[in-house]
Amino acid sequence: MSIHCACANLREVASHQQTKIYQLPSDKLQNRYFVLTGPGSRELLGSPEVIGFPCYTALLADTVAAFRYLLNSGLSGDFDILTILRGGLNYPLEEACAQVGARVRDIHFVSCERVIRDHVITGLEIKYNKLRPTPDRVLCIGDILASGATIRECLEHLLKVFKEQGGSLRRIVFFTIGGTRSIEMMEEMTPQIQALFPGFEGFDCFFYEGVFTVYDGPGASGINVRDIDFGWKGGAVAPEFRQWVMEHPDALLEKCIIYDGGARRFEIPLHLDEVSEYWEGILERAHLIDPVAFVGEKLGYPAPLDYQNWRSVTLVPEGWEALWEKEQAVLRGASSLDLAAIARRRLQSIDAIRKLYI
Repeated sequence: MSIHCACANLREVASHQQTKIYQLPSDKLQNRYFVLTGPGSRELLGSPEVIGFPCYTALLADTVAAFRYLLNSGLSGDFDILTILRGGLNYPLEEACAQVGARVRDIHFVSCERVIRDHVITGLEIKYNKLRPTPDRVLCIGDILASGATIRECLEHLLKVFKEQGGSLRRIVFFTIGGTRSIEMMEEMTPQIQALFPGFEGFDCFFYEGVFTVYDGPGASGINVRDIDFGWKGGAVAPEFRQWVMEHPDALLEKCIIYDGGARRFEIPLHLDEVSEYWEGILERAHLIDPVAFVGEKLGYPAPLDYQNWRSVTLVPEGWEALWEKEQAVLRGASSLDLAAIARRRLQSIDAIRKLYI
């Protein structure tokens, strides 16, 4: 499903303190999809130097704003939380509920792990779960979603257990640093869930900073990972995040939005190794990389666009002419970029942090 075929330009529907909430308006989708943007999530998604507990606190203000919006829109009753270990622990759902005065009745856990044979991922396996099925639950979930395979596996397991033990779902509220395949997965699963639980109202899905896409190949750098690394092309990125990246130009050239979200908080050296490996690859291949193609790939369009075509490609709402002008200037100046110098600068920054964790 193309997000551009299904949705119109982002439309601001609410704000709370420094967080804005955009909706992807559509009469072709069964569920509601939103983009959250705030200072903490912009810093997290734009900078791999954000590690440890700040990965959790960076998302708190946006998550509080989302729950306030839902409550103000008429969502009532207690909430359940499903935590998908490990990445799901980065999402501050319980604390956000406490801040808005919403009662969390049950917290469920599911551990879905990759099955690896001979260094190849061959499938997924539910190794641990704690589920307490009860009727008419509003289930809140936070997790990174790229291909959608893990969350689909977890949801199908949960649905089976809930059905067998007399539970039911009324709504699912999903928070994700994720991509367009989230929408595909939720649209596909909605009729399945409604067949099991006729009272199911659907998904409310909140994306932090944008609905991203995943790479379908190694990209202009030659080293991106298919179906895992996030990009902007074909997605819907909050204009505030695009503006933040324009103010931090090295961020535009990072491997992807999040690298490994779980490792950023719980296995920091592994995360820093992944960041360094990417920039070492850029340094090694700098003479082979076309900087114009590289920057165009990162912006999500390959050549300068007029303002209206840019809005059509990016789904940015009206009123962002200055951002458009900045992006066109960056694209026009891409040919003069010294990718080797940028890579050395980024490696120095990561190495300085790494020394704190040796």
